[in-house]
Amino acid sequence: MAILVLGGAGYIGSHTVYELIAAGRDVVVVDNLVTGFQAAVHAKARFYQVDIRDRKAIDQVFEREKIEGVIHFAAFSQVGESMTNPLKYYDNNLAGTTVLLQSMVAHGVDKIVFSSTAAAYGEPERIPIQESDRTVPTSCYGETKLAMEKMMRWTGLAHPMHYVALRYFNACGAHTSGEIGEAHDPETHLIPLILQVPLGKREKISIFGEDYPTKDGTCVRDYIHVSDLAQAHILALDYLMDGGESDVFNLGNGVGFTVKEVIDVARGVTGHPIPAEICPRRAGDPAQLVASSEKAKAVLGWKPEYNRLETIVASAWNWHKAHPNGFGT
Repeated sequence: MAILVLGGAGYIGSHTVYELIAAGRDVVVVDNLVTGFQAAVHAKARFYQVDIRDRKAIDQVFEREKIEGVIHFAAFSQVGESMTNPLKYYDNNLAGTTVLLQSMVAHGVDKIVFSSTAAAYGEPERIPIQESDRTVPTSCYGETKLAMEKMMRWTGLAHPMHYVALRYFNACGAHTSGEIGEAHDPETHLIPLILQVPLGKREKISIFGEDYPTKDGTCVRDYIHVSDLAQAHILALDYLMDGGESDVFNLGNGVGFTVKEVIDVARGVTGHPIPAEICPRRAGDPAQLVASSEKAKAVLGWKPEYNRLETIVASAWNWHKAHPNGFGT
């Protein structure tokens, strides 16, 4: 029996596939390669270039492969873009998930782990954020991810389906093998953008807002290594395989760093001065997002291995130095 990973050519998806293969699992990857990379797909995984919205093609995958569980990463995820092109996010994220769940129900596949987001909370009521806190997204991206969670919940009430939604915070870092890492076009994530400066790809890093109610006025985020996220998805799937009930879990290190602090760590790791420029705030950016992951640790047995920011940035730097053009090199 195989695990189907949708979006398995993307950043977190490809790292999860690597961890699944390392654990001896049989893996099938589906990705349309709009934001993913063929070169990021593990050689031992069976790959289908399919769009999640294509019901006929998704049905064919379930018919050809013996799938026992699904891990779903196939969604657009840029906050800024979601605010200027919301219909693109509703079309891909919600319509795609609808097709996936329809096909799962039709083929009797009843377990799914879903890549959700801390953006589902919006502006948090308290720090650290707990799973029971209110969910009022401040971006269209967060709204679509929350709607995907609700879609799975209602589907699970109507059909014999169980799900785990993993709301994680800022994914970062790269695989310790150096074979895969973070590559987006355009790049929007803070750490790779910072590292573009010492790579000579940009003259300075932009800091969006310096007037937030934080210790230095810049946004605070919880940074979690991508390989730790990958392990959490596998643990969540095993939890469902062992009869676990549908649930939601936060994934983070429980420690927040400001944008300025991340830049300072990158300066230390790279030995480059990394000039910074203050710019206006971006729409949809909450001041602070820091997770309480106690539930995931208690229920799933999750233990983040790479929990120092210096370690995370160093792994990213090793990848970007060796692959300055991402998977194009």
